[in-house]
Amino acid sequence: MITQGVFIADRYEVIDRVGAGGMSDVYRAKDHILGREVAIKILKQEFSEDATFVAKFRTEAQSAAGLEHPNIVNIYDVGSEAGMYFIVMEYVEGITLKTYIEKKGQLNFKEAISIAIQVGRGIEAAHQKGIIHRDIKPQNIIISTEGKVKVTDFGIARAATSNTIHADVMGSVHYSSPEQARNGFVDGKSDIYSLGIVMYEMVTGRVPFDGDSTVAIAIQHLQEEMVLPSAYAPDLPISLEKIIMKATMKSPDRRYPTISDMLMDLKKALVSPNDDFVTIADADLGKTQVISKITPERDESLAKRAAEALSFNDDFDDEDEYEDEYYDDDYDDDYDDDYDDDYDDEEDSKMDKIMTISGIVAAIAIVVILFALLGNIFGLFNFSGKKVTMIDVVGEQYETAVQELTDIGFKEDKIVVSYEDSSEYDDGTVTGQSVAADKEVSVNTSIRLTVAGEESGSSSSSDSSSSSSSSSSSSNSEKTTDSSETVTVPDVVELTQEEAKQVLTDKGLVVTSTTQEYSDNIESGCVISQSVAADQVVAKNTNITLVISKGKKETTYSYSITNPYDGECSFSFAEINTTGTLDKNETKVLSNIPKSELTITYTYTPTYTVDATGETQQLTDKTETKTETIYGTEN
Repeated sequence: MITQGVFIADRYEVIDRVGAGGMSDVYRAKDHILGREVAIKILKQEFSEDATFVAKFRTEAQSAAGLEHPNIVNIYDVGSEAGMYFIVMEYVEGITLKTYIEKKGQLNFKEAISIAIQVGRGIEAAHQKGIIHRDIKPQNIIISTEGKVKVTDFGIARAATSNTIHADVMGSVHYSSPEQARNGFVDGKSDIYSLGIVMYEMVTGRVPFDGDSTVAIAIQHLQEEMVLPSAYAPDLPISLEKIIMKATMKSPDRRYPTISDMLMDLKKALVSPNDDFVTIADADLGKTQVISKITPERDESLAKRAAEALSFNDDFDDEDEYEDEYYDDDYDDDYDDDYDDDYDDEEDSKMDKIMTISGIVAAIAIVVILFALLGNIFGLFNFSGKKVTMIDVVGEQYETAVQELTDIGFKEDKIVVSYEDSSEYDDGTVTGQSVAADKEVSVNTSIRLTVAGEESGSSSSSDSSSSSSSSSSSSNSEKTTDSSETVTVPDVVELTQEEAKQVLTDKGLVVTSTTQEYSDNIESGCVISQSVAADQVVAKNTNITLVISKGKKETTYSYSITNPYDGECSFSFAEINTTGTLDKNETKVLSNIPKSELTITYTYTPTYTVDATGETQQLTDKTETKTETIYGTEN
């Protein structure tokens, strides 16, 4: 156990512990030779005993130590002492980009581009030296108190390839490239993909793919198309959106060739955000299908490698990634700490049994996933929804159109109808469809049909069934005249802001303003309520306001701390990577903290005044520390 005041390598004095992960603990320390604060990452004992892993870990760390760049957290030293292996890094006071996004929600495009350029410069410097990061994510990006953006843990993720934990799933699967998810070849374009996902999260406040398990998320990276970021950020410039989409193409060949090329477009977007200058190469076979381009001879090999990549422990703790602070280990994200416990204090015989059982479980998982993947390829299963080619139903009667759509695979409850007046079409005729004909879409896609006339039962039908042709014509003419002045308000609750605005505009209504509120039930960016209720008949050009969801409100807490000593003292919170000082009798309040309880460490060094000179000196040998748990007050 490393405690405060312990010296490592007779040089680094441990000040306090600032982070812990699945494979290492991180401490803030003072380098007494160079007189500066550093961060020391120390491998946990169970991994230090694996000679093969340690050799790989040290090689990668030493390689990364050769990187010197303003946008990279530099590695100063790599060493060992009494069986303890450690890396000494630059200590940066600040917060992770993940925390920053969680606090701000969505970043404006200029801020997002600025951060992306700084991250890209760090990645570029590493790629020029042949080092691939493999784990680019907001938790590994630090924003210092001076506003400088730095990337940490370069080259370290690769070391895990020699360990029993699969390297490509060590980092957060939310940011892993498709080739990492299927255990394929990884190069600089994998870092480009991950940076694209980070940019998506910066501008939208969410990751593009999410799910109940790491396997489900990995499959989405392989098979699903991303929702355009502009769906959540309507004001996003087209240049930035296309940069994000190009960086996150599932095929590496369709991404930017190098990070330098991506940086050039980012700089252009900062100057001319609304210019459409980004070009994305067309896929060889139409819409990108990750597996469809593989020859039959390689199908089985690919599926097996995909199964191996996805057959990891489903008990990864997804919440850990959201609680990462600056020094959380790059290995522990989405990784259940129980994994460590399985190896603590186990004898070799028990380890053999565990490995045998794990092998059997892994083999079964491989077979199941192999069967599922092959089944999906040949259409036996339907993970993401069968793809069909949209047909043209404009001009058809509504009932006929619905029948034709259900015949090709669409579900009737996915077919939504809205009515509008039309002088060109007879009542009940489809005048428009939300998905264009000949477009390939999933059968789970919602289809909106626009139909001429009013909803059934909303118009008067006082004429008997035996009314003459002329009176029927007169009735229709009268209805058209009346409805030209009034419309039935559609229900836009739970639609995205852009979808709702489009639906209301199509009906001849005017969206005058929107407000935002938190909602536990409505997804962020979607409509909570509308000022005029659905189904009400109002005059055309009626003004309507919308209330848009900001998502669930995060509960934050405030903490009041008071100096317990008779003189100035320092304090630190390891969980939120915050330090400071308190004068005698001083009280400070920390607000907007996302945790209900914290552990605070006070450090006090007494001083005395030399009578002859009047100088004040510290009695470092009498330094006192006090650690206690305090509870916040909900804001």
